[in-house]
Amino acid sequence: MQIGNQLFAARKSSGLSQEQVAAKLGVSRQTVSKWETDESLPDIYQAKRLANLYHLTLDELTTFDADVDALEEAITQTPAETVAKVDWTALWAKQYPILASYPAEVATAKYTAALEDLLRDLQSTYHYSDQDAGLVLKDILGKLIVPEA
Repeated sequence: MQIGNQLFAARKSSGLSQEQVAAKLGVSRQTVSKWETDESLPDIYQAKRLANLYHLTLDELTTFDADVDALEEAITQTPAETVAKVDWTALWAKQYPILASYPAEVATAKYTAALEDLLRDLQSTYHYSDQDAGLVLKDILGKLIVPEA
């Protein structure tokens, strides 16, 4: 994403118009428009002021991704009752078909036993609940996997 698109998305996410941003920064609306269309770039001082205005760090502003932001908001705003209704394996299998096909191919008992041992160890060592131990183990496994390019 170009910096202009990032500035546009951050402004829209903040619910501000170009005129409002311009007034708060003491620049013209045309200047804000040029930043958002990549005709020019804000200087570091103005970039920092934009980040503050949009309630982002400068790093967040320069790496802002509206799609990721919207997804994160949807996840955090979804009630637990709704989350419980989702078949996560089926949902993720749409992106990763192996999740639908492996049960017919893999003798899972061997892996289940080893994972149960690891879960029990996490529970007894750190006094984690079943759910917390499972989440920790999933996170550890996730960090072992290198995403494909």
